[in-house]
Amino acid sequence: MAHAKNHDYHILPPSIWPLMGALGAFAMLFGAVTWMHGSAPWLFFIGFVAVLYVMFGWWADVVAESRAGDHTPVVSLGLRYGFILFIMSEVMFFAAWFWSFFKHALYPMDTYAGSEYVSPEFYQVDPFHLPLINTLVLLLSGCAVTWAHHALVHENNRKAVAQGLALGIALGIFFTFLQAYEYRYLLVEQDWTFGGDKFFSNFFMATGFHGLHVIIGTIFLTVCLIRVLKGHFTPEKHIGFEAAAWYWHFVDVVWLFLFFAVYIWGI
Repeated sequence: MAHAKNHDYHILPPSIWPLMGALGAFAMLFGAVTWMHGSAPWLFFIGFVAVLYVMFGWWADVVAESRAGDHTPVVSLGLRYGFILFIMSEVMFFAAWFWSFFKHALYPMDTYAGSEYVSPEFYQVDPFHLPLINTLVLLLSGCAVTWAHHALVHENNRKAVAQGLALGIALGIFFTFLQAYEYRYLLVEQDWTFGGDKFFSNFFMATGFHGLHVIIGTIFLTVCLIRVLKGHFTPEKHIGFEAAAWYWHFVDVVWLFLFFAVYIWGI
């Protein structure tokens, strides 16, 4: 009884995942730098596979801990706080791209000739065709995830939870397909060039990173759907699902800002 647990905290056993994650991330970063300088990309992809493996193994351990009852109310609160801090870091990440976009649009220092201001050039995409459709698709996907969350928390209707998540995932995949189609149209038919000027760079980096977040969020929701089908979530314990819903709504909000800033503001 001397070693009996008399607190609500979860004492983690020794784990290899943090070390493997750090080594994989270093290999991926170092490989990306050498790849950009003309070397073969094999080191980057080795690090990338290692990071994916660590993510799968580490989060599988977290799910197992949850199923074992280790996520007490205190631990659950810490997980929620941690994910909120992660979302805040993502907000600042995208704030940097908005800052760059507006700064180069309003105050393009390199285009000054003496004291004369030279207005930067905007390469306008019609926001009320494909971008508007993409906006509606993503918002509907957020509505589907909210429906699934409500069905779990307030009704414990697992069939409706699975249907809402499946619909949200399908719409997320459709959004990615439409964005890929838009990129092909801009790069091939409109002859846009990544890095051609600051507008092109900001456009593709901001919308491209958002698209990457949509893909990650879609995977996040897919994992939640698999867990729902396995009966993992309950109305009282569903932190993984809650985190996925928060992340997906964050992706929705960022897209709304991108739609009004990058697509509409430049008209």
